[in-house]
Amino acid sequence: MNGQILKADSRGIIKASQMILQGGVVAFPTETFYGLGADALDIKALQKIFQIKGREENKPLLLLVGDRTWVSGLVKNIPLAAEPLIEKFWPGPLTLVFDASEHLPPILTANTGKVGLRISSHPVAQGLVQAVGRAITGTSANLSGQPSASLSSEVFKALGTQVEAILNGGKTAGGLGSTVLDVSGSLPKIIRPGAVSAAELAPFLK
Repeated sequence: MNGQILKADSRGIIKASQMILQGGVVAFPTETFYGLGADALDIKALQKIFQIKGREENKPLLLLVGDRTWVSGLVKNIPLAAEPLIEKFWPGPLTLVFDASEHLPPILTANTGKVGLRISSHPVAQGLVQAVGRAITGTSANLSGQPSASLSSEVFKALGTQVEAILNGGKTAGGLGSTVLDVSGSLPKIIRPGAVSAAELAPFLK
């Protein structure tokens, strides 16, 4: 049965991770809103996310990783400018955009050759990534252009049975989504303002 609500305990997280490893899409709580998780290397699952959200395929999907050691397998290189940002803001709502490794599916990067990564500070999101054992998508669990969801019931109302399951982690903090910062160029550049403010980033952007 699709659209089932799972308790966000260790059992629910394991079950959700198995669904992702079998090509499914699962909604889960993050430190801002609910996200949609699919295996970053599963092209069919990635296509499903675009279909579920009604998302244009020229928009890349950001990824959640378990820890900083996972980054090198997903990117061409880690610029020096990225190191202090990772140190200071991960885990947390800062997505860093790198030059993507060539083995990542083009649908994931929207043919940009770049990929956005972060480590979530939410225990359920982090537990899910660790249980899957590889990077998963972290795009918001909503229809494109619609408000982001901070309750599992809102996710169910918007996406219902189109997702395999929803991990119910209660109400998320809401507010702003993750800040997106491109570190692939010579100078880090804010692509999307968000939960980490420009003032907080300013010392790292010189």
